[in-house]
Amino acid sequence: MQPTTTLTSLKHTETVTPELADKERRLLSLIKSYGSAIVAYSGGVDSTYLAAAAHDALGTRALIATAQSPSMAESEFEFAARVANERGWNLRVVKTAEADDPRWLRNDLDRCYFCKSELFTVLEKLAAQEKIARILYGAIPEDQRDIRPGQRAATEFQVAAPLAEIGINKPEIRALSRARSLPSWDKPQAACLASRFPTGTVISVEELRQIDRAEAALARLGFRGHRVRHHGVIARIELQSADWARINDAATRQSITQALKAIGYKHVTVDLAGYKPAGLNQ
Repeated sequence: MQPTTTLTSLKHTETVTPELADKERRLLSLIKSYGSAIVAYSGGVDSTYLAAAAHDALGTRALIATAQSPSMAESEFEFAARVANERGWNLRVVKTAEADDPRWLRNDLDRCYFCKSELFTVLEKLAAQEKIARILYGAIPEDQRDIRPGQRAATEFQVAAPLAEIGINKPEIRALSRARSLPSWDKPQAACLASRFPTGTVISVEELRQIDRAEAALARLGFRGHRVRHHGVIARIELQSADWARINDAATRQSITQALKAIGYKHVTVDLAGYKPAGLNQ
C-alpha cells in the first residue's frame, strides 16, 4: 500500500524565518523518507508538533499513538486526543503497563528507562502488526543537556528522533507550532505524574491519581504550569513566576488548602524556589 500523503504548501512557514522554514522542509523530507511511521504522542509541545509534521509528510501512513496509563494526567490525555481528532490525525490509543513493573514502581534513577522501554515495546508490536517502518519520538537538541534514561531505551529500540536530527530546538518548535495554529504552541512543559515523587519513593497508582486530582484542582483555580510534589501527607506546590502574586491573596490560599485537603493531603506548602523542571541534573 502506497502512503497517502497530505503534504501542504507550507504556507504557514511564511510567518517564520526562512532558516526555520528550511528546517521544517528538511524535517518533512526526512519523515517522508521513512515511508511510514508511528509517532509516540503525549500531547506535549514537541510530540504534538512532530505528530503534525508526520501527518503532513505521511498522511494515513503516520500512526499517532497515545499511551494511556496511570502516569499520564487525565487532562493531558484528553488534550492529546482532542487535538488529534480535530486535526484528523490517524490516532491510535494504546495501553502501557509500566505501573505493573516493580522496577518502575521502585522509582530509582532508571524509572524513565523502564517507562520508555514499556512504551517502545508496545509500539514495536504495533509497528509489526501494521507494517510500519519506523517509530518516532519527540527528543530535541536540548534533551542532550539533561540526564534522560529514556533516551537509552530509544537507542536500544532504534527509535528515531527527527527533531533532534534536524536540530529543531524548543523555541523553534513553539514558533512553528504557532504558525500551524497548534494549541500546544505555548503549553507549559509537561512530565508524567511519576515525576512528582522524590527519587527513591515507591510509587502507587492510588497516589498517582491523588496527584492528578490535586493538579487538576489547581488548574481549575486558574494556575498554569504548576506541579504538586508528593511527600506522603504533604503536598509541596511549585508555581510559575507569573502566579506568585496570587499566593499573596488569603482567599486564594484558603481555596488551595481546602481543595488539596479534600483530596487527602494533611499539609499544603508552597515551595519558595518556584517551579523546577524534573530533569535528573536539576
